[in-house]
Amino acid sequence: QVQLEDSGGGLVQAGGSLRLSCATSGRTFSVYVMGWFRQTPGKEREFVAAISRNGAYTTYSDSVKGRFTASRDNAKNTVYLEMNSLKFEDTAVYYCAASNSGWRSGPWAGEWIDYWGKGTLVTVST
Repeated sequence: QVQLEDSGGGLVQAGGSLRLSCATSGRTFSVYVMGWFRQTPGKEREFVAAISRNGAYTTYSDSVKGRFTASRDNAKNTVYLEMNSLKFEDTAVYYCAASNSGWRSGPWAGEWIDYWGKGTLVTVST
């Protein structure tokens, strides 16, 4: 069992930046591939980014590639999502996710996720 606590959301103007954090507790953090998803009202949760167990590999959705960066600090049991050049369409609740199913490149599916954070709201104003 692992608990995820995501934070760092807030209100930001378009073009601005935010950094989300996800602190974990429970089982050894380094055994999990970590990811970020987001969801807006009336839409399905969509994949944003994922990072491998040792941080050597990352994968992103096309909509955020080049603007968002996932990273992790296994010593602190924390994963981060640095979001730059934010757009209005990035407004969503962002969820931290943990998977024990091994690394996959390309967009992740929600059914691969074993644990979810409660979400943190990011609002981008125009």
